[in-house]
Amino acid sequence: MTTYRKPVSNTWWLERKQYFFFVIRELTSIFVAGYCLFLLFIISEISDGQEKYTLLILSLKSPISLVLHFISLPFILYHTITWFNLTPKIMKLQIGEEIISEKLIVGLVYISWGILSLIIFWLILGV
Repeated sequence: MTTYRKPVSNTWWLERKQYFFFVIRELTSIFVAGYCLFLLFIISEISDGQEKYTLLILSLKSPISLVLHFISLPFILYHTITWFNLTPKIMKLQIGEEIISEKLIVGLVYISWGILSLIIFWLILGV
């Protein structure tokens, strides 16, 4: 017995706004993975001594490096924000009979992100 399957176009994700933003979010994971590999490379180079560290710092100040960082930043921020907004959908918290509101969960995630970012800035800049 053969069943009919409606053909799906290659541009199915352009038909609805929700599909479009879903596909964009999935594509941003490429930038997140690339940046993770880049950070691992930096850690590897830093452990090789002062001379490699100095060369790495100089290369990070190059125009090409700065352009790549500025291109990656919006993609990584979009991926992060959409992931944080999905948190209460996949993680239902319940205390006794009461279910914690989704807004509270998202708010706590953003507050945690802000606090951790401030701590990292403080550690890096030594302010």
